[in-house]
Amino acid sequence: MKTASRVFTTLIFLFLFAPIVILLIFSFNASKSLSVFSGFSLKWYGELLNDQVTLSSVRNTLLLAVSAMVISTVMGTAASVGIDRLRRRWLRATLNTVTDIPMTNPDIITGISLMLMFVFAGRLMGFSQSLSFWTMLIAHVTFCLPYVILQVLPKLRQMDPALPEAAQDLGCTPLRAFFKVTIPEIMPGILTGAIMAFTMSLDDFVISYFTSGAGFQTLPIRIYNMTKKTVTPKMYALATIIFFVILALLIISSFTDRDDTKKKKLYRRQPD
Repeated sequence: MKTASRVFTTLIFLFLFAPIVILLIFSFNASKSLSVFSGFSLKWYGELLNDQVTLSSVRNTLLLAVSAMVISTVMGTAASVGIDRLRRRWLRATLNTVTDIPMTNPDIITGISLMLMFVFAGRLMGFSQSLSFWTMLIAHVTFCLPYVILQVLPKLRQMDPALPEAAQDLGCTPLRAFFKVTIPEIMPGILTGAIMAFTMSLDDFVISYFTSGAGFQTLPIRIYNMTKKTVTPKMYALATIIFFVILALLIISSFTDRDDTKKKKLYRRQPD
């Protein structure tokens, strides 16, 4: 039984990671072939650095992802604190359900509905262009917020409610107690939510496609436009770089959660 379980697990991991491994290998291929590895070369990484259009789309993507991450992390943390302090269970359950809607709603429906809303509001206010970087930013914050709340809210529920009260008894104002006690306690959840918001924004194509304006192109849209002709191996090189960046962020998130777990175990073992 154990042998069959190990074989089954191995097959699953091969199925999941084989495409990524092939991508990594052929990003260093000396030729354009996807079936024959002609030799190790950094040619496509060099061509990537000389492709100004692609680099511009990378800068746009990073700007959008970082902006959406910062805004959604601040708003998501504030919303989590508000939901956690609600006393009425039915209201808390309602807000949790409403928060989950952007995650369960299909991206194409979210993208089209946001596009219609932005176009309607833009024409109502007399703007010459209804879609721009700002509409994309609002759209990205909209679908990133639930992921931040999903990570921060459990940390608030795990925190001892007596800690901020004790800080206030010792002379802290409610605001100071929040920043000195509550924020450090829920920081692992905030960091995990921020990383998830960043990766979700970095990866998004459907919603970005419907809410993007002229002159602002993200990397997923750039790659989609290239598929109409051909995707050159320099895109494999770019995908490899992005893969290792996301992998590093996931490792950081994993270590953050592990340190938080160790601290809580140590705290529980201490005598009263």
